[in-house]
Amino acid sequence: MKHRHVIDLEDLTFAQLQQVIDLAGKIKADPAKYSHVCDGKILATLFYEPSTRTQMSFQTAMLRLGGKTIGFDNPMNSSVAKGESLKDTITVVSGYADIIAMRNPVEGAAKAASLYSSVPVINAGDGGHLHPTQTLTDIVTLHNEKGRLNHLKIGLCGDLKNGRTVHSLIKTMSHFEGNSFVLISTPELTVPDYIKEIMINSGCEFTESQNLKESISDLDVLYMTRIQQERFSSKEEYEAQKGVYILDAEKMALAKEDMIVLHPLPRVDEITVEVDDDPRACYFKQAVYGMYGRMALIILLLEDSDYFFHDNKKKVIADDVTCPNERCVTHREAYLPKSFIKQGSHLFCDYCDHAVEMYSKD
Repeated sequence: MKHRHVIDLEDLTFAQLQQVIDLAGKIKADPAKYSHVCDGKILATLFYEPSTRTQMSFQTAMLRLGGKTIGFDNPMNSSVAKGESLKDTITVVSGYADIIAMRNPVEGAAKAASLYSSVPVINAGDGGHLHPTQTLTDIVTLHNEKGRLNHLKIGLCGDLKNGRTVHSLIKTMSHFEGNSFVLISTPELTVPDYIKEIMINSGCEFTESQNLKESISDLDVLYMTRIQQERFSSKEEYEAQKGVYILDAEKMALAKEDMIVLHPLPRVDEITVEVDDDPRACYFKQAVYGMYGRMALIILLLEDSDYFFHDNKKKVIADDVTCPNERCVTHREAYLPKSFIKQGSHLFCDYCDHAVEMYSKD
């Protein structure tokens, strides 16, 4: 049977995505019914960078389904510290576990891992690229709190350049009818061009703003993000952006009564604690919804059926082309095939989605 991986939520069809959302709702309503679904199964959580909610959410999800977990939360406590390649780590671990959830600071690492795994791989975040299960968390939350996934005006505020949760959410929500985005950031932290191209190609309206206070009044959803210190090359660059956008009670008073506030967490100073008591603040609920979403995803990935994800992208192997993104996994793991997605005369890296210059070969 073909192995199933979730590297990007676009690996799922809309019908499959709805199936995950529906199953998450059923689990939330009657968790005891699913408490032995994964008896005898093992989840490996391979976290190459720090995490609290995502790692514990995956672990709790598997334990509540009756399964067990193995893994590491510090690569320096594994053979990675000895120079083991990603390929070798994944090949070995996939022989121990039935499913793998992996977070890695290198963009495209999850896609690379899926090439060598004999079990399903779930991308739990790859650098500043994507975070599909956080987006699953977000849409389960939206489905429950707003009652729909379409015709929403979504404001995204903060570090939109390095925020993989933002990239994943835009990619997914731009496919639903009537959604639009307000991108609130400094010019230095705006979303990458490839994300803007996705919105343009899908006909999804978006505007850019540098002022949260002026933008909040007509939003249905405000998605706050922290300024990610670990993504900056220097402390000075980080300090220049830190604290630019802070959501407080004064700004919340300007928002719609039914607007909801989401945040992938952890927060630093971008949402004041006084906002926590506002009924529109849904970020702590959001973390719990994420556990149910991950429980549903684990069940469906381990299901012994023909339920699997199709990859219909037109790919080419171009040994003479190098991904220009220096943070791409292909610059770290030299053995990887140089795989690209061809769209017209352009190539996009199969691992990190970064655009390559014009490509003329047939």
